[in-house]
Amino acid sequence: MSQLNSILNTLKPSVPKRYLLLVAAVVWTFAGGMLLFRGFSALKYNSTGILIEEAVSIVFGIVFYIFMFSRISLKHIVRMQNNPIERPCVFSFFNWRSYILMSTMISLGVTLRLTGLVPIQYLSLFYICMGTPLILSSLRFYTHGIKGLKTV
Repeated sequence: MSQLNSILNTLKPSVPKRYLLLVAAVVWTFAGGMLLFRGFSALKYNSTGILIEEAVSIVFGIVFYIFMFSRISLKHIVRMQNNPIERPCVFSFFNWRSYILMSTMISLGVTLRLTGLVPIQYLSLFYICMGTPLILSSLRFYTHGIKGLKTV
């Protein structure tokens, strides 16, 4: 059994713990950037009140970050920093619950976009509203990740 564990550990994609925050930052940047790109791209086809709608979506995104995502990102940062494993799995920047939540949200977003149940001008506002806290959270991950690299 220990030989099997040894083989599995050599196959596990791992990174030094100090880089895990930067991996999380890149993933959150990609997700937030993709949502913001989709949101702003879809809004350019709607000619009325774009600036106001974008501003309102960004403000709601900032509020969403302050009241929800700041706590979530801090919880992930503390969990990663307190991880006793020196070379954790590269995918351990999320816990299982977060992976399930992320999968559900992605599936719902894709389903709404492909089925057309929600008009794209409204869905694009939601994309901007969700992309904003993801980008802000990624900045927090970058900050903590860079601080961690400087202390090594």
